[in-house]
Amino acid sequence: MNRIDKLFSRKQSDILSIYFTGGFPHRDSTVDIIKALADGGIDMIEVGVPFSDPMADGPVIQESSTIALRNGMNLHLLLDQVEEARRTVTEIPMVLMGYLNPMMQYGIEPLFKRCKEAGIDALIIPDLPFHEYMRDIRELCRKYDLPMIMLITPETSDERIKLIDENCDGFIYMVSAAATTGTRDSFGEAQLDYFRHVNSLDLSHKRLIGFGISNPSTLGEAFTYASGAIIGSLFIKCLGRTSSPAEAVSLLKSTIGIA
Repeated sequence: MNRIDKLFSRKQSDILSIYFTGGFPHRDSTVDIIKALADGGIDMIEVGVPFSDPMADGPVIQESSTIALRNGMNLHLLLDQVEEARRTVTEIPMVLMGYLNPMMQYGIEPLFKRCKEAGIDALIIPDLPFHEYMRDIRELCRKYDLPMIMLITPETSDERIKLIDENCDGFIYMVSAAATTGTRDSFGEAQLDYFRHVNSLDLSHKRLIGFGISNPSTLGEAFTYASGAIIGSLFIKCLGRTSSPAEAVSLLKSTIGIA
């Protein structure tokens, strides 16, 4: 059973997934960040592949990508670091999140093979069109037991949401708004209506809400309307403000109000 399925089988709600950009703040930070997140009781980890044009990301993650690339991070090195972290962090699901261009340069099937070897449990490619996933990628996901996590937004049609639910595994990434990543003080009524509507579709896969979760209020709403939350920009800020990954995890947890 995939580590994501194992997580969902033992924990039904209040799941917390944390994103960080590989190579930020330093090229060799990856292993220490993964260990600190594991020690801090985080449920799932999203490892970001830095890219020069991260179109779905706001200024905080964009800047972290710029710094990571300047530090010499690349996909080959990042997967080596994940594999090193897996020697001690054995149970927590890890998702590789990145844009299509670096992954195509690596080679899609070689990437799947290497991800499996390194201990990655799923992939998120925000700019992968769904029809290309269906045509070219879905069978690789099944061959290597590496689900492709698809994003939905308030603009995604019910028909497309149901197609994703029927043809993808892992979980569904609910983007809170049709905007880039970044912290927000609260979710508006339109966003809450969107969360409620998706819940009314009776989907078979769990949903995690991401984009904009930065305080106890937005975290609580994500936990109320989905199985969990994904936090990225806030944690990147914490990494930039502290002297160690462990301190960054502590600052993150105190900011969002969890023990």
